[in-house]
Amino acid sequence: MVRPSGLLTRQEEPVPLKSICVTLSIREFVAGVAATLNYENEEKFPLETFFVFPMDEDSAVYSFEAMVDGKTIKAELKDKKKAHIIYESAISHRHQAFLLEEDKCSRDVFCCNVGNLQPGSKVALTLKYVQELPLEADGALRYVLPAVLNPRYRCSGSPEDSCLDLKTPIVPLDDLPYAFSMTATVSSQHGIETIQSNCPLSPIEYLGDKKTSAQISLADGHKFDRDVELLIYYREVHTPSVAVELGNPKNNPDGLMKDPSAMVCFYPNIPEVEPSAICGEFVFLMDCSGSMQCPISKQDKSQLRIEAAKETLILLLKSLPVNCHFNIYAFGSSFEAFFPNSVKYTQDTMEEALRRVKLMRADLGGTEILTPLQVIYREPSIPGHPLQLFVFTDGEVTDTFSIIKEVRNHRLRHRCFSFGIGEGASTSLIKGIARVGGGTSEFITGKDRMQAKALRALKHALQPAVEDVSVNWDLPRGLSAKTLSPEQTVLYKGQRLIVYAQLTGTMPPEEGTGEVCLNYTLQGKSCENKVTFSLQPKLDDNFTIHRLAAKAFLQSMDIGFGETPAKTKKDVLKVSIDCGVISSHTAFIAINKDVNKPVQGPLACRDIPRPVLLGAAVQMPQCKRVVFGETYLVQLISLQNADGSWDLDEDLARILGISLKDLWSALPVKDADSSSWATVLAVVWLHAEAKHQKCEWELLEKKARSWINSNAGSIKKKLVKAAIAFTKSSVDPAVFGI
Repeated sequence: MVRPSGLLTRQEEPVPLKSICVTLSIREFVAGVAATLNYENEEKFPLETFFVFPMDEDSAVYSFEAMVDGKTIKAELKDKKKAHIIYESAISHRHQAFLLEEDKCSRDVFCCNVGNLQPGSKVALTLKYVQELPLEADGALRYVLPAVLNPRYRCSGSPEDSCLDLKTPIVPLDDLPYAFSMTATVSSQHGIETIQSNCPLSPIEYLGDKKTSAQISLADGHKFDRDVELLIYYREVHTPSVAVELGNPKNNPDGLMKDPSAMVCFYPNIPEVEPSAICGEFVFLMDCSGSMQCPISKQDKSQLRIEAAKETLILLLKSLPVNCHFNIYAFGSSFEAFFPNSVKYTQDTMEEALRRVKLMRADLGGTEILTPLQVIYREPSIPGHPLQLFVFTDGEVTDTFSIIKEVRNHRLRHRCFSFGIGEGASTSLIKGIARVGGGTSEFITGKDRMQAKALRALKHALQPAVEDVSVNWDLPRGLSAKTLSPEQTVLYKGQRLIVYAQLTGTMPPEEGTGEVCLNYTLQGKSCENKVTFSLQPKLDDNFTIHRLAAKAFLQSMDIGFGETPAKTKKDVLKVSIDCGVISSHTAFIAINKDVNKPVQGPLACRDIPRPVLLGAAVQMPQCKRVVFGETYLVQLISLQNADGSWDLDEDLARILGISLKDLWSALPVKDADSSSWATVLAVVWLHAEAKHQKCEWELLEKKARSWINSNAGSIKKKLVKAAIAFTKSSVDPAVFGI
């Protein structure tokens, strides 16, 4: 990292970065992005500027160029160490130079250096990247342009030359000194249902009879005061597909870019099956650092991160299956385990955990995840109970690669599900640990409900393991496929699977087709999904599929600047440079060789202010404490017993809005077990009063119905009909299996 050697930008100094312009093109589930940074030196001496900014971890950055005085200077991708030597040499000789690199600590942080920006000169720097868009549970494709880069907590042992060490000025989002604009084109052959955003948009212009295309732009006056999020709903999103793209043999006689590449998109139709009786060990690792005291988003009445996390833990505790084992760790600068070891899920252990969850505060200082992770992994495995780890954090750390490596080292004994809380959470950390840990990742921003996303992950964790996953190709003679994506070992119901492959050999005539098949085993039963596709490659000047394939390879092999083994680094460097996709070991470097004479005068440093959520910075007291009272739903769930039942008491009566005396009087069968009556009433209440939040209580309600079936016996039908009539609800008795 090139260190700053001058003054930090003070409020009265002009900021060299004047505007950021983003052009976005989304085709089906792939986004192509061009971001232009416009600089102008209004001072009387040459400047060196540093701009640290966030990027999504999945972004494959493949182009960086500078427009200086009407001339385009295209950057070259080189070994990072060599790029720094070239940059420093150019600066020392007073030549204009530009450098773009990933941070050494995290894939989702970039630094852009502009060296020797002459007085009065203007420079436009454009970086381009492509990215797969994640698929949400409701079928939306989610694109996020990050605005927020929160301060990352430094742990002992972290690299000393991280971009995040630059003492760049921090300003509230509303006070950014540079302008921002974004325009987008969205297209799908299946047609666009609707497009939503967390930011005000100009009227959306739909094109084509079937709304196959749309033009989008942010409303005038947008201040880039939050992450820009687009949710795109197509009319059909679960259609398997294969796209084949021409290679570039002329400029790449060998390597990945030479041959055609294929991108296969599967939507495995994994059948619903009952979870096995042996349920597993569930460990919840909850961030209680000071930054968790901040709101989830900038929106009004946004819940505090820690309060949403506590509600989520209550839901998870109540949704755990009978006979499993569990533990909870709260972490910050230090950590606390609720129990010395994972304990069996009983009424007593659940009540103790619930008591401690309600006492949790965001008061444990910084964010050190690695140490509690190591402690969890040192615990002996519980026979017959595979470990399922859930990590909740706002992701403000600098030892990202060390954490990912730790999870990766234990990938064979557990699955890891991760949750990024609030804007600015590290996509590199959250996606990275889930990817290497065979789990799923979720991000909670804006009006997202952490509870719903956590329960969806728990459902995945309870699914029986999909085994013997393989992808097989049936191609014409003389043509073969080499898979570039990492080996897929985990599949979940409702998720998309993307596979990249390099096609080598002789391509068939125009009518030629191929077939690719996804095979797997579920509870001893063999399953397969097949897709037939055309073998006519299409030309794409940006080589989008090749870049995405290279990114998939790099994500699996490049585990950090200081973590990647030497034998793997060689392959990482070759793929990165051949395909032009940046990695932790490469950087883009451009030198303006057209300047006739060196820049004159002393060089001053200017660090571009970066935005943070107000209060998300080191000054934690700035965060307003907004306490949200427990909803009736959370209160009702808190009363549920570990076995799935409820007790007939004053607390339940208060939530139902009926006196306890009247509840007893309405008991339809004399001398019947009061818990059976209470549990039926609670389930009826869930369906009548909280049906819009079913995804949050679905698992615990299933546990309650199982308890009713086992304990109510022959009077179940009477209890259900009496409860529905007594509460005057319209709940269908069929929900109880009647």
